[in-house]
Amino acid sequence: MSDIASGLKADRRGLLKLLDYVINRRVDVVVVAYRDRLTRFGLEYLEYFFRQHGVRVEAVLGEEPKEAHQELVEDLVEVVNSFAGRLYGLRSRRKRMLVEGFKKLLKEVEGHE
Repeated sequence: MSDIASGLKADRRGLLKLLDYVINRRVDVVVVAYRDRLTRFGLEYLEYFFRQHGVRVEAVLGEEPKEAHQELVEDLVEVVNSFAGRLYGLRSRRKRMLVEGFKKLLKEVEGHE
């Protein structure tokens, strides 16, 4: 099973299917490339849920190598993208403008450090 979507979305089809598999004891191990591919936030809750159902999570490549600053910037962009999608619709021009403006602001802030 694969799931290519934002780790911030809670209603990802692949993730919901995986949770159903875990509940119905159809899997023993969840294998991911990197630990944060299941979800951007709250991974500990998912891992706890899986453990309670006898399922373990294995990250083939371990932790994705990132600097803390890079990870924070990516998380902030994902949060803005998620909220912009809710406010303006998934494909709207206003959403793109908001996300691009936020990325530009982050680059300006990085340049002043």
